[in-house]
Amino acid sequence: MGVRPPQQDGDDEVETIAFGIAALDEHLERADLSFPTTERELVARLEDPDVPYDAKGNEMSLSAALAETHAAEFETRQELMNALHPVFEARRERANNSIVGQLRSLLPF
Repeated sequence: MGVRPPQQDGDDEVETIAFGIAALDEHLERADLSFPTTERELVARLEDPDVPYDAKGNEMSLSAALAETHAAEFETRQELMNALHPVFEARRERANNSIVGQLRSLLPF
């Protein structure tokens, strides 16, 4: 997923903030990776990046996200994305439903 940050004066260029599988996709684009692949190879090739799971910048490591999929191998890129999407969504929902998350949404910064 991705969202546009708040508009600022004098900036005509549109910038988006990628999170979840869209943010992971950026890491995959830069990596020399082929499928099928294993969880271990993904973490090693991508150097276990922290992946933002919401527009606020909250992150989780790729290894932690992969551990929640309970899958050791991915035949295709799409299979990887399909496995990780619910993990990132669940984490995003938990962060938004927490007391701290609710307080953050009320503050202007």
